[in-house]
Amino acid sequence: MSVPLAEQLRPKKLEDYIGQKHLVGEGAVLRKAIDSGRIPSMILWGPPGVGKTTLALLISKQLKQPFYTLSAVSSGVKDVRDVIERAKHSFNSILFIDEIHRFNKSQQDSLLNAVEKGIVTLIGATTENPSFEVISPLLSRCQVYILKNLSEEELRQLLDSAVLHYEKVEQKNVMLSETEALMRVSGGDARKMLNALEIVAASTGSATNEVEITNGLVLQVIQQNLALYDKSGEMHYDVISAFIKSIRGSDPNASVYYLARMIEAGEDPKFIARRLLILASEDIGNANPNALLLANACFETVHKIGYPECRIPLSQTTIYLATSPKSNASYLAIDNALELVRKTGDLPVPLHIRNAPTKLMKDIGYSKGYKYAHDFENNFASQEFLPEALSGTKIYEPQNNAREKDLRNWLKSLWGEKYDY
Repeated sequence: MSVPLAEQLRPKKLEDYIGQKHLVGEGAVLRKAIDSGRIPSMILWGPPGVGKTTLALLISKQLKQPFYTLSAVSSGVKDVRDVIERAKHSFNSILFIDEIHRFNKSQQDSLLNAVEKGIVTLIGATTENPSFEVISPLLSRCQVYILKNLSEEELRQLLDSAVLHYEKVEQKNVMLSETEALMRVSGGDARKMLNALEIVAASTGSATNEVEITNGLVLQVIQQNLALYDKSGEMHYDVISAFIKSIRGSDPNASVYYLARMIEAGEDPKFIARRLLILASEDIGNANPNALLLANACFETVHKIGYPECRIPLSQTTIYLATSPKSNASYLAIDNALELVRKTGDLPVPLHIRNAPTKLMKDIGYSKGYKYAHDFENNFASQEFLPEALSGTKIYEPQNNAREKDLRNWLKSLWGEKYDY
């Protein structure tokens, strides 16, 4: 099996590392720590393909320390404990955990003692905000370093290295006539760009050793090889879109099918749970308020147990949301309100519902005429709460489902024709 181009071009020493000058450039904070020979446990946080794994490997080589690596996708608590046990017999071992955000709480807990006692120096890599995805006790023992997308100039450096590699190693002349399409499909992700270049360069077959890279050729070849090129790119967004639309369309069969597609592809379960949480409010809302409660419980459960068990609460919640009555009234209401605020600005709050903590405020009319709802029948007193310029405006429109029909009838009993059909 041939080694991918991105792997072949992985730098062997820190001086050849491209990007992240704010961290590893001359005099930068992480570079100083590396040069001193003493690094803290750390979390490398940044988008895909910016060099998190490469940086961890280079730190290990520079410091000449034992290096252990685990992937949070396929490793469990037992694997963590096995590595820690082996590290006890080494000195200054580095433990690198890729996609550490996919570790559940118990898996992260298993790291605490070893990190605290210095048995291992932890380097975790994540594309997710560690404030939300890494437990506080572990996060407090780590320095967080933020990695940035590579600049166009840095991506160009990588392309030049790739061209040189093709010439020297594969005796292939790759000419970069145009690079805009490669840059665009990469989105700052070096691995994605090099994967694209490799696929395009291979598209000519073995008949010729000359390849001219143009924007048209890149777009044509990448479109034909989309699944090979990037499983987490456009295909990823197509499947999550189908998943959400199937739930919104009340089809539990299609919903669970696309859920299975994401699970089988190794999608982060917390990403799926977050999307369910959003949908529960955006597409169901007050047609079934329990949907939001179940979706939130699902998110918490997924965070605690991880794969493979979390596939079950994900399935349960997906089916519940797909078979629930639907309403986007809350989503429409807040967007209507935001549009109104942007159009009308900071209109004065009516005097009768302003707070009056001082005598002067009371003297000039603050709170005057306010009706305390609980002093009236049915705990309701008719009065205007909106600014005068918006008096009588209706922002929330209950929709045609059983619960919101009841809400409309109740609001109509209070506000009269404002909530008439």
